[in-house]
Amino acid sequence: MTQASLPRPITLRNSAPPRPTKVALPSLAGTTLAAASMLTLVVLAALFPSWLAPYAPSDMDGGAILLGPDLAHWFGTDQFGRDVLSSVIFGARQSVLIGVLAVSIGGSAGIAIGISAGYLGGWVDMVLMRFVDIWLAVPNILLAIALCTALGPSWTTIILAVSLSSVPRFARVLRARALAIRSRPFVLAARAAGASRWAILRGHVLPHCLPPMLVMATLGIGGSILIASSLSFLGLGVNDETPDWGYLLTQGRGYLTVAWWSVTFPGLAISALVISVNVLGDALRRRLDPRARAQ
Repeated sequence: MTQASLPRPITLRNSAPPRPTKVALPSLAGTTLAAASMLTLVVLAALFPSWLAPYAPSDMDGGAILLGPDLAHWFGTDQFGRDVLSSVIFGARQSVLIGVLAVSIGGSAGIAIGISAGYLGGWVDMVLMRFVDIWLAVPNILLAIALCTALGPSWTTIILAVSLSSVPRFARVLRARALAIRSRPFVLAARAAGASRWAILRGHVLPHCLPPMLVMATLGIGGSILIASSLSFLGLGVNDETPDWGYLLTQGRGYLTVAWWSVTFPGLAISALVISVNVLGDALRRRLDPRARAQ
């Protein structure tokens, strides 16, 4: 058989499978920037509400009751003729303050319990963790409702109730971190050199527990704000001249069918703040965790 009689090889053109169309998703940096911008706006509203709000939260206008959003009232008015935007701006201070104070108090207690149980071990670990397990068996919102009902509605009671709900999470995470650190070579070397337990805790264990502490604190603020808003929504909050966002929801829920804006905008404010704090907490976790950075 001659070379001319051999069949020519068949060449397939454009035989590669089509590439899937890429869907443009928001980048992590863009999402983090948007969350940081939203959180900055809420903090500014909490620090300087009188500079940003167009009206005082107690100003009532009998001729502007349940008006929809317009140029004079961007978020509309409520059943008393008050500007909803001004109420949302002035209510940011209470919501942010409760979240920060609750995480500071509850986080400090949880960190102390978790690090003590993880580093000391033995009967201390067993007693503290069994106590935390019983604590975890009670739902956070149920514990907060029980405390507010027993002690009466006040800012101190709300902060205490929300703080207690965040203790077990901090204790569990920090215990696991302390258990991993106490067997590290540098801790064993410091112990062999005669360093005291307090010196090892202060100089070695506590600094290495700082990354999860920061992440837990950031994520805990969002959960604390949700619990505090839930208490106010249930009528267990403090009814004063500048109510928080949860109490604004309680006031407007009876007018939802005729004035949707009185509930929608306070609810959006709560959602935006909680989502922003969670996004920043997740970004901080990725930044501080080397395994997350490697992915």
